[in-house]
Amino acid sequence: MKINRLAREEVLRSLVTSEKGLSGEEAKRRFLEFGPNEIRETRKTPLVLRFLRQFTHFLAVLLWIGAGLAFLSEYLNPGEGMLALGLAILGVIVINALFTFVQEYRAEKSFEALKQLLPFHVKVLREGKEKEIYAREVVPGDILTLSGGDRVPADARIIETVYCMVNNAPLTGESEPVPLTAGACGGELIESRNIAFAGTSIVSGSAKAAVFSTGMRTEFGRIAHLTSAVEAGLSPLQKEIVKVTRVIAFLSTLMGIGFFLIGHFIGRSFWENFIFAVGIIVANVPEGLLPTVTLSLAMGSQRMAKKMALIKTLTSVETLGSVTVICTDKTGTLTQNRMEVKRVWFDRKFIAEHSIGDLRSGDIMTAARLCNNARFSDGQFKGDPTEVALLKAAGGTAEAGEAERIFEIPFDSERKRMTTLNRIGDTAIAFTKGALESVLPLCTRLRLGGESVPLDEELKKEIVSASHSLMDSGLRVLAFAYKVSNELGVMRNEKINNAALDSSLEANLVFLGLVGLEDPPRPEAAEAIGKCRGAGIRVIMMTGDGSRTALSIAREIGLVSGSPVIIEGSDFVKMRDSELRERLSAKEVLFTRMTPKHKMRIVTILKGEGERVAVTGDGVNDAPALKKADIGIAMGITGTDVAKEAADIILLDDNFATIVNAVEEGRTVYENIRRFISYIFSSNIPEIVPYLAYVLFRIPLPLTIMQILAVDLGTDMLPALALGAEKPTPAVMKQPPRPPGERLLNAKLLGRAYLFLGPIEAVACMSGFFLVLKLGGWQWGEFLPAGNPLYMQATTACLTAIIITQAANVFACRSDRESVFSIGLFSNRLIFLGIATEVLLQFFIVYHPWGNMIFSTSPISLHIWLVLIPFAFLLFFAEEGRKFAVRNLRRG
Repeated sequence: MKINRLAREEVLRSLVTSEKGLSGEEAKRRFLEFGPNEIRETRKTPLVLRFLRQFTHFLAVLLWIGAGLAFLSEYLNPGEGMLALGLAILGVIVINALFTFVQEYRAEKSFEALKQLLPFHVKVLREGKEKEIYAREVVPGDILTLSGGDRVPADARIIETVYCMVNNAPLTGESEPVPLTAGACGGELIESRNIAFAGTSIVSGSAKAAVFSTGMRTEFGRIAHLTSAVEAGLSPLQKEIVKVTRVIAFLSTLMGIGFFLIGHFIGRSFWENFIFAVGIIVANVPEGLLPTVTLSLAMGSQRMAKKMALIKTLTSVETLGSVTVICTDKTGTLTQNRMEVKRVWFDRKFIAEHSIGDLRSGDIMTAARLCNNARFSDGQFKGDPTEVALLKAAGGTAEAGEAERIFEIPFDSERKRMTTLNRIGDTAIAFTKGALESVLPLCTRLRLGGESVPLDEELKKEIVSASHSLMDSGLRVLAFAYKVSNELGVMRNEKINNAALDSSLEANLVFLGLVGLEDPPRPEAAEAIGKCRGAGIRVIMMTGDGSRTALSIAREIGLVSGSPVIIEGSDFVKMRDSELRERLSAKEVLFTRMTPKHKMRIVTILKGEGERVAVTGDGVNDAPALKKADIGIAMGITGTDVAKEAADIILLDDNFATIVNAVEEGRTVYENIRRFISYIFSSNIPEIVPYLAYVLFRIPLPLTIMQILAVDLGTDMLPALALGAEKPTPAVMKQPPRPPGERLLNAKLLGRAYLFLGPIEAVACMSGFFLVLKLGGWQWGEFLPAGNPLYMQATTACLTAIIITQAANVFACRSDRESVFSIGLFSNRLIFLGIATEVLLQFFIVYHPWGNMIFSTSPISLHIWLVLIPFAFLLFFAEEGRKFAVRNLRRG
């Protein structure tokens, strides 16, 4: 018989388990029998195929064609060096494929490692005690304890439920929450209301469920071929770089063909023109750009993880840098989420913190203790921080046998209250706690002097005034009430689980009093908000607390200074979009008494106004807003599994300052990519100019294709990666967010690389080339064969000049605005490692026989180095002068 049709006792018997769950030994045995509770990927591209793909992209195809033409020309006209050229081009293809594959593989592995920082945990009963274990360790027969926001880890039969609603959208596509029941159900398993399926999420309430299927045996596992991992597409930044690379390759090809024809008309041979055309293509195309960008983004994500921000997608790193508005919760994000009861209003008077202990045997502390889901176990308090604070103030934990909970109406963000029905002796008492505006309308009497008296309008005004007094002190205020429910006929062994009790339990209550809880602001919140202000980012607080509490905290942390626009939830729902849009345009805005569903509307309007929005959330109802925002940020400590799944970033410490640090890091990653693009593109000019001079002025070719490759895929790589590791500078958070339409490769960047830095390098390399020729007695128009020692020394000097000026260019590219001296000459030690490696490689190329053989070089004397080194200083100080002029123009 299907498990959904079995009664509760039969379910436990069929799974060979009990209400207390499995023993530790039995759980281990079943884990070995059934294996880990994981959905295995049914389709993943093998590494071999992924590697082979590196040989078929647009750039590789161009190079394949070039190699093929070189080999064809060697066959048709041997002895012209085309064989060596063809082999060199093949070397480029292989090196580029290896580099790209390794970088992508490293990036993928780094993300897999980051995911391990936030494993999926679940609560199970083992030998009667609740334990938190990894979801992969769940086995058939385990008893799960589920609550609002939890993700269901395996297919399980519900055996106990309290107002439990589940969202089956991942399995059925239906997003409307479905109520769960513990009774037997007929029909198909997929339609049963007593089954919680793997991959679905609990929306509200709580339940206990017995696991009957795990891993690939679950319904989710059976359709794994539909949900298997699909390879992630390229991010917008990567697409832009692919597009730019293709455009440059296309233009380079046209340039090569154009100069091939020019060479033909001025009388150069076919093979000279062919070498020139291939050289132009190889010199222009930035072969290592895309894998370097991928690695830089991955490195940025790892740095963010060290700062307690877990990035789930590469796209998030890019988007972070352009955020203009951060919509943030207050509790736990701007504050420490360390609740502590500070003041109580009871019996029409305020009780200070040091006297609260005297109330522990009184009515209001009994309500705080029994209308509470926090608990004390294993020597520590566990549960929601607010409820833990109430439990501590009420005396720790209830005495065994003091009360038995019969029924519960869970808290939810719409009702803003929670009610429990408890048996104390032979009496059933309902306790209610929640927001004052939610609880007070339900009350008809007030507990005063040990009796209940009618609650008239004057007493209600006094209660509201007391609440305002607490909130003005920055305290979070909860109201408490109770009701003796003898009329329900609760007997000692009777349990009530009837939704019809709702209205009767929460009617004609006796108001007990108010409890004020302090949640101190995070010490770093004020500085983080100041950083946002300086960076042109607006911060909007959205909280469920009252306006007075929110305003007090906002002033304390510097979020508001004047008279902000305050929008309460009750007013929010009445506003038209046009009115809300006008209110949102104010400089300082606070949203109070908000529910998670309101966030979606705020995010939608802000995005409609052209803002790039980051929004925080931790509850299951926050998921739509997290998905709608440009950047969804979930809380790693207090956040539900559903919120974490919907978010782009997970804060491992729930701290607002971490968001600001992540924005700073996101901006820095974007700037770093620009830095190493400037560096790589600058060397294109000194690689192209020798070929232009070769074809236009009929001189020996100053730089061979192999020597170009030595720069692009050898000496330039480590310094470029070092630029990708630059730390945030103070200036990065003192400028407005970049416009959404701003391109990574804009005219400013290309102009600086191609028209300023590149030409200085070109002058250096051509000066080195002609200096060696002149010293060797070369005359203009004299032909020098490829193996001529003077020619090889001249090309070596040309290559060395590029390497020397690129060493200075690393420092020049560290910022396009700030002086290197203000950033800190030694603040990025990786640059010195990159330069040292660059110089060592050049020494190998110039002075080692193998380097001479591979790159057709010849040793040059020390005085050539001494002539070339000043060009490095020329480039460095010319760039410092340009930056100085730009800064002065901006100040003016």
